[in-house]
Amino acid sequence: MTIDSYTVATDGACSGNPGPAGWAWVGEDGHWAAGSVPQGTNNIGELLGLLNAIRDHRDVKNLTVQADSKYAIDTYSSWMDAHARRGWKTSTGAPTKNVDILKDLIAERDARREHGLPDVVLEHVRGHAGHRLNGWADERAVRGSSHAAKGTAGRWSSLDGQDRLDVTVDPPRSAQDKPRKR
Repeated sequence: MTIDSYTVATDGACSGNPGPAGWAWVGEDGHWAAGSVPQGTNNIGELLGLLNAIRDHRDVKNLTVQADSKYAIDTYSSWMDAHARRGWKTSTGAPTKNVDILKDLIAERDARREHGLPDVVLEHVRGHAGHRLNGWADERAVRGSSHAAKGTAGRWSSLDGQDRLDVTVDPPRSAQDKPRKR
């Protein structure tokens, strides 16, 4: 069964950079997934959030992913294909980072195209600025990085029996959600 449209927010978190990392996506209906990587970077967390959001929603015709990471959006929208064409080199000739994740993102995008599905729509949202789904994704990603700090690599999801989140309310405030001075 194909779902016509669905929106998810993604985020990544890292305790130190590099350090223990987490990733997450949270859907408009409270479904979610999160994971931990004992040694990673914030960019790895951001890319894994995007990858898992796309991978976990292969049955969604019009998938919208909201991310606070311009890096993840630009990587998916522009850079990953250019890196691949250059033999996994950046525009400056340096080796491309996170190649395995980029190859998986390309494979997921190409599979959508092969099945006649439109490309994923990516929307940039400001992180830690009151965007509720992004706030929930941040909360889950930070939890993932906490598990990673204990040496645990794993994945947890409402799709695998965990409770859905109540995304009609704000997530618990994290240390990063401090009011900004103007």
